[in-house]
Amino acid sequence: MARMEDDPVRIPITDELDLHTFRPNEVGDLLVDYLGECQKLGILSVRVIHGKGTGTLRTGVHAALAKMEIVQEIIWPAGERSGGWGATWVRLKPSQPSCPQPSPG
Repeated sequence: MARMEDDPVRIPITDELDLHTFRPNEVGDLLVDYLGECQKLGILSVRVIHGKGTGTLRTGVHAALAKMEIVQEIIWPAGERSGGWGATWVRLKPSQPSCPQPSPG
C-alpha cells in the first residue's frame, strides 16, 4: 500500500529537530507541534537544524519561533560544536501544571 503524501509522518521527539527532510511550507506547523511535544516531555532545550544555505529556511524558522508563546529564548548561531550558522538553539518555557478541577459537591 503506497503512503499518501498528506499522511502524517511520525518522528521521534528528542532534543534535536533536523529540518533538512522537510519542505519550507511544512516547517511552521511542524515547529508548533514538535516543540509543544518537547515541552510536554520536559525537553526544554532543542537544537533546530535548518542548514546554512541561502538563509531562507532559517528566516522562516526564526519568524515562526518568534510567534510561539512557549519559546523563552532563541540562540543563533548555535555554536561551533552545535552546527554554527546552520542551527538554532531554542529554549522553551516549562509547561504550566494544569489546574485541578474542583470536585462536585
